[in-house]
Amino acid sequence: MEWHIRFDDDAFALVLLDQRLLPTREESFVCATVPDVIHALQTMVVRGAPAIGVTAAYGCCLAARQAAGQSDWRAALRDLLDDLARARPTAVNLAWAVGRMRDAWETDPDIDPDQLQAVWLDLAKAMHAQDIEINKALGMAGAAAIVDGDTVMTHCNAGALATAGYGTALGVVRAAVEQGKRVSVIANETRPFLQGARLTAWELQADGIPVTVACDNACALLMSRGMVDKVVVGADRIAANGDAANKIGTSGVAYLARQFGVPFYVAAPLSTIDRGTPTGEGIPIEDRTPDEVVFVGETRVVPEGVPVYNFAFDVTPHNLIAGIATEQGMLTAPFTDSIAQAFDKAEDTA
Repeated sequence: MEWHIRFDDDAFALVLLDQRLLPTREESFVCATVPDVIHALQTMVVRGAPAIGVTAAYGCCLAARQAAGQSDWRAALRDLLDDLARARPTAVNLAWAVGRMRDAWETDPDIDPDQLQAVWLDLAKAMHAQDIEINKALGMAGAAAIVDGDTVMTHCNAGALATAGYGTALGVVRAAVEQGKRVSVIANETRPFLQGARLTAWELQADGIPVTVACDNACALLMSRGMVDKVVVGADRIAANGDAANKIGTSGVAYLARQFGVPFYVAAPLSTIDRGTPTGEGIPIEDRTPDEVVFVGETRVVPEGVPVYNFAFDVTPHNLIAGIATEQGMLTAPFTDSIAQAFDKAEDTA
């Protein structure tokens, strides 16, 4: 699935599948300006680190169009890019994508805004296509750890919807299925936004891959009964030592996996690895609106006046991770070394 993020050249607008409405409705959310893109990112119209990065790349194109008519368009554009890069703090792909656009601009600082729009749009489309190919490559790397008959547990949605297409954690599952392996998935519901129940189950059902949704707090029971063979999750940011930030609750799943002897894997492109952050302690954790916890749909489930914690992510320590599947292969401990080697390899083949 690749149509959930697309750019309408004729309208010069970014068209996103509104993931807030799945699985019951499939409707588009159209972004014509940077504020539209920021709203889409912050309200979870689109989510997932690679998808956020691709969306941000297209958002830069809209920023160039938006700034073009202003007297000091360069200053206006820089402000718009700054606003876009700050839209969500945890997913490193957001700043990475905006940074790639800035770098392309700096190679030709005298370019006019119309030319810049064209250059950036070509780059954004290339990044979109590249992300899909990267996901397929890391899916193949991760699929080597999956054996015929495995039941894989996931937490949150790290599928096509969270990327430009194909998926990271679900890319591992898809690659294993394409190799002829029989694989079933347990999708943790992922409170409070229910990405597992709403999105992962929707994707896998559409692909004909067996999927069962489980309450988040059923993990220990399922693992203790031998119902989980592997855990594969995505990541929104990975530190240089392999500590991995993913949807809140992921670290709890990892600790349970260690207790019950279930291998725990992370699947993510190299763009999700932040070598400038030495450990997970330096990863900023987004604190989202309490309303996501207070309400289920339009129904209040928390008494008025009761405070709520709604941290969107937690950090899984590297010592709980069996491997990190990337486009440069499966990285294993010591992650500081294998991550550095993966980047060196990527630079050599660039």
